[in-house]
Amino acid sequence: MNELVKYGWYFLLGGLLVSLSTYLGSHGKGFWAALASTVPVISGLTFILVYLNAGPGPTISFAKHLIWLSPPWFVYVGVMIVGIPRLGFWPAYILAMTSYMVGVGLMRSLLK
Repeated sequence: MNELVKYGWYFLLGGLLVSLSTYLGSHGKGFWAALASTVPVISGLTFILVYLNAGPGPTISFAKHLIWLSPPWFVYVGVMIVGIPRLGFWPAYILAMTSYMVGVGLMRSLLK
């Protein structure tokens, strides 16, 4: 399969999951939207595709870094939960993304 077609399929799969999450969330089904966003489909597909394209070494590296990026993700979600009622959506989102990126930077410096 040619590279462009392969990455086109990856894009469609990711878009399908984002669309499903958005549809569920916008219809008041927050639990199901969160489940669709966090069920290990995206990471599972990524595990499979990294393994098929590069083998076990890069797959294990991906898994280890996924664990290390979980703490900043929890901070990101926590800032959204606390920030939206207090600051409004966009300021909370900007603060959450900033917190996430700072957390990623800190985790990266800890891993070196």
